[in-house]
Amino acid sequence: TAIAFAHEGASIVMSYLPEEEADAKETAAMIRSAGRTAIQMPGDIQSPQYATSLVETAFERLGRLDIVINNAAYQMTHESIEDITPEEFEHTFRTNVFGLFYLTRAALPKLKPGSSIVNTTSIQAFEPSEGLLAYAATKAAIANITKGLAKLAAKNGVRVNAVAPGPVWTPLIPSTMSPEKVKNFGGNTLFERPAQPVELARLFVFLVSDDASYVSGEVYGATGGRTPL
Repeated sequence: TAIAFAHEGASIVMSYLPEEEADAKETAAMIRSAGRTAIQMPGDIQSPQYATSLVETAFERLGRLDIVINNAAYQMTHESIEDITPEEFEHTFRTNVFGLFYLTRAALPKLKPGSSIVNTTSIQAFEPSEGLLAYAATKAAIANITKGLAKLAAKNGVRVNAVAPGPVWTPLIPSTMSPEKVKNFGGNTLFERPAQPVELARLFVFLVSDDASYVSGEVYGATGGRTPL
């Protein structure tokens, strides 16, 4: 997604965990090869101070902030609620929901009219899997926050939307699922496969563009035909 924005002329402040440094460097190199600025900011979005530093860095280094993409996520799969520790449940909410709140709270007062916020929810918000109890609950919260935040942000001239992916092949999948589930991942879509991240990137770009100037408070599904109606 960051690379797609760079190809549209955006400079990027990248948020990522310190252990993701290698991937972040690779992404930053691609952004720079597109002729744009990439600012690497390792840290933990669970910290409100770190979230504030991301916004401050955008203004200090780039002079402006027009787009906020809330995309941080943590998930683990469990077959029993007893397997979910209180610490893990809290960690999931602190990453997926609290992090979004902290970054948006820091950014919104500084965004000029015409700016956009795009949150990442999931089909899990509407059709939760039994093995993703905590993760699905956070994604439902994000869908709700998107609707309410769009009303709050309208007075600032800022649009707020969300993308709700279905099964997408990311590093989360092999690291959090059993080999059997990984093998069948995405097989229940109309395309009988998971999406690749690049297939969602243009949707994020569309939602912040002038082509979506009348779109706010919406949750756009990209689920391979599985969006429940």
